[in-house]
Amino acid sequence: MFTGLKKTDSVLSQLMKSSPDLGVMLKEGDLANGTFLKRTPRAVYFDLGRFGTGVVYGAELLNAKEVLKGLKEGDPISAKVVDAENEDGYVELSLAGAEKQRSWQKIKELHEKGEELRIKISGANSGGLMAEVEGLKAFLPVSQLANEHYPRVDDGDKSKILEELKKLVGQELAVKILDFNLRNDKLILSERETTVKNVKEKLEKYKVGEVINGIISGVADFGAFLKFADDPEIEGLVHISELDHRLIENPKDVAKVNDVVQAKILEIKDGRVTLSLKALKADPWEKAGERYQAGTEIQGTVLRFNPFGAFVALDPEIQGLIHVSEFGGVEEMKAKLKEGATYTFHIESVKPQEKRITLKLKK
Repeated sequence: MFTGLKKTDSVLSQLMKSSPDLGVMLKEGDLANGTFLKRTPRAVYFDLGRFGTGVVYGAELLNAKEVLKGLKEGDPISAKVVDAENEDGYVELSLAGAEKQRSWQKIKELHEKGEELRIKISGANSGGLMAEVEGLKAFLPVSQLANEHYPRVDDGDKSKILEELKKLVGQELAVKILDFNLRNDKLILSERETTVKNVKEKLEKYKVGEVINGIISGVADFGAFLKFADDPEIEGLVHISELDHRLIENPKDVAKVNDVVQAKILEIKDGRVTLSLKALKADPWEKAGERYQAGTEIQGTVLRFNPFGAFVALDPEIQGLIHVSEFGGVEEMKAKLKEGATYTFHIESVKPQEKRITLKLKK
């Protein structure tokens, strides 16, 4: 039976701290286990065994109303340590924070073990998906989605990405804990990590420089996704710069979903594969210096404009550039040139190694 609590408990606490035989003492943020001792109008006390006596009072007492309902002497309880020893010699506790502390402890264990868990997607924004793990809010970034759930949006439009992600709301996904920070209440998940080990093992039989057969599985504004024909579980990325030797602004111009292609492996890293289509194509720029010489004139068709000039097709594979400074500004340039129209240009410079031909409009 609990008969009373004295400030002299502080002496015992100090003795326990100085005795190596009694082990490590509690510290702020720890989770302490104890039994219910006594309730007073302004405080509730707990027996924490060798750690002394715990107390819940003030705002923490108000926050713990639901937890304390029906609690009887001797009932076990877990609480979060707010102060390892207050001025009265007690261990100040928070019952409201204990459940959250247990959740973070479980998160830590899941992360350390690398365990896979299933979550239900509760919401989405353009950056990723929201869910809960052990009652804690969690976030699954777009970059950590598995290939099958990655939003394949042509122009990178955030509203379109969001529409694709919303289709996953309500679904269950297998994920792993990627990162967490209990101080910032940050919990980051990864769906990709659940497949990366298997993919890594499969990629061991491939080498950089090897040519593989594949099928275009998706096209985005930054390039094309390609599944290996021999193993569709492996999917690589062909960056827009590796689609062709000529400058590509829209990957859909050279890559279509379900196209059967050959690609060269450029890099294998952390379960990701980088591929190239242009590496298997003859480079037209190797002989550009023979076909085009500075100081000569040539017919060219204006393909498109951008803020620094206009691209001009000199043949199906080689493009030249006429800089916006030749006209004074973008609007002046568009007044002199029309997309799709053919003009006579003066070749100012040819730099095959830089894949650049600079043009001027013949006056």
